[in-house]
Amino acid sequence: MTDRWRASANLATLANGVLGVGAVLYVLAGNPLWAMFLIVCAIGFDGLDGILSRRSTAPPSRFGRVADSVSDAVSFGVAPAFLIAVHTVDGPTWQPWEPLALALAAAYLAAAVARLIYFTARAYDRSDFLGVPTPQSVLGLVVVLLFLDTPAFAGVQPVGVFVGVAFLAVMMVVPVGYPKIRRGNPLRAPMAATAAFVALALVPLQFHLATGSALYEFAYGASIAFLIGVASYYLLGPFTVPRKRTEELPSP
Repeated sequence: MTDRWRASANLATLANGVLGVGAVLYVLAGNPLWAMFLIVCAIGFDGLDGILSRRSTAPPSRFGRVADSVSDAVSFGVAPAFLIAVHTVDGPTWQPWEPLALALAAAYLAAAVARLIYFTARAYDRSDFLGVPTPQSVLGLVVVLLFLDTPAFAGVQPVGVFVGVAFLAVMMVVPVGYPKIRRGNPLRAPMAATAAFVALALVPLQFHLATGSALYEFAYGASIAFLIGVASYYLLGPFTVPRKRTEELPSP
């Protein structure tokens, strides 16, 4: 029984990494919306990995922690960096900003990898996070891109994207406590609703909806709800973590 849960957790970890690779390929193929969708699916498998691991009575292995962090680095570090750096939609608008886009993509990737290394080496047994975890950070990135890049609900705004990326990168490494969304946490229900809204936003958008169509407006409304959900984690998350836990160890 124990081996079954552990093996299932490892398969979920593998699925997470494979989806991250797929997201990179979709970015290179010129379909960032599908890339965002695969990254969001990877977040689901990352959560499933943890659920299955906790059902096992075997002690957690270092291999499992490293494999999980490698998959997270691909899905929540490398794939988002490609979304930040590669812009095949509205190319003329983005072309003057390419050097800055590459620099911020590298900074985002570095911040994501730094906190994953820290988690793997020193913080895996904590009951909370220091800094915003990489899955929540990439959800923030998806919000930014939906409104300011593709489909650009608020118009294509490279400077707005760069400001958002810089903020998200910094928030991954600040020594501020953020909760793990588990049973009993007051943000558990809002975060579950947020996951539903991101799916409701991204699935219709895969069909290249005409602006102003009923499905486009539906996806826009779901994106607004998704934005509110992500913002609630950033703003309210630290207040759901007991203060004594946020002072244990600084973020890298």
